[in-house]
Amino acid sequence: MASSASVRRIAFCCLVLVPRLSVAQAQNAAATMPAVPATALVPLSDSDDLIAAPEPSDRMAQTEGSAQAPGSSQSQPSQTNQQDQKKPDTAPSLGDLGFPPEQTQANAQMQAMLDKRTHMLKVHQTLGLITAIPMVATLITGPQAKAKGKNGQTITEPTPANLDFHIALGGLTTGMYFTTAYYSMFAPKIPGVKPKGAIRLHRDLEWVHGPGMILTPILGILAYKQENAGEKVHGIASYHGMAADVTAAAYGASIIAVSWPIHWKFWQKQ
Repeated sequence: MASSASVRRIAFCCLVLVPRLSVAQAQNAAATMPAVPATALVPLSDSDDLIAAPEPSDRMAQTEGSAQAPGSSQSQPSQTNQQDQKKPDTAPSLGDLGFPPEQTQANAQMQAMLDKRTHMLKVHQTLGLITAIPMVATLITGPQAKAKGKNGQTITEPTPANLDFHIALGGLTTGMYFTTAYYSMFAPKIPGVKPKGAIRLHRDLEWVHGPGMILTPILGILAYKQENAGEKVHGIASYHGMAADVTAAAYGASIIAVSWPIHWKFWQKQ
C-alpha cells in the first residue's frame, strides 16, 4: 500500500509542475523576443496581392548583361585595333615625290600628238616590211633584164617581157619606198627626245638607202635607154646594178635593226 501511495504523489507533482514550467518558459521566450509592430500582426485579406518575386529569366538576363558589360568595353578597343590594322597605308602622292602640278596634269594636246605619232610609225613599219617584197623581186629579175656578152662577142639582148617586168617591179618598189618614208618623216616629233640604240642605227641607215633609192631608178632609166638603142650599157648607167645592191643591203639592215630579237650591246650607248 505504501508504494502505491508514493506513486500517486509523484504523478500529482508532475501534473501540477509541468504546466507551470511550460507557462514560465513561454513567458521567458516572449520577454526575450523583439517587439513586433501592431501593423505586422494585422491579418491580410484575400483581396491583398502578394509582391511578385522576380522571375528566373529576368534575373538571368540581368546577370548576363552585367557579365557582358565589362567584356563589351574590352571588345570595342580590340575591334578598333583590327580595323586600324586592316586599313592600307596611304601611298605618297606625286606632289610628295617632287612633281609639280603642271607636270602631273593630263595634256590633251600632247596625248593627241603621241597617238598620231604612234599610228604613223605603225603604218611606216608595216609598209616597210611590205616594200621589201618587191625590192627582192626586182633584184632577182635584174640579171634577166641585162644584156649579156662582151665586146667582140654576140650580145644577147633581154626579152621585152623580162625588161618590162623588171621595170614594173622597180617602179613599184620606188613608189612604196617613198610612201613608207612619208609616214616616218612627217610623223610628229617629240621635243627633246633623241633616238638611241637600234633606232639611231635605223635612222643612220636612211642616209644610205635613201639616196640609193633616188639614184638607182635614175641609173635604171639611163640603162633602159641604152638598151633600147641597141647599145651595151656603159658609163654611169653601168652602176645601176651596184647601186641597187647597196640600197637593198642598207634597207635590209635598217629593218633588222628594229625587228631583230637580239639587241647587240655595241648599238646601245652606255
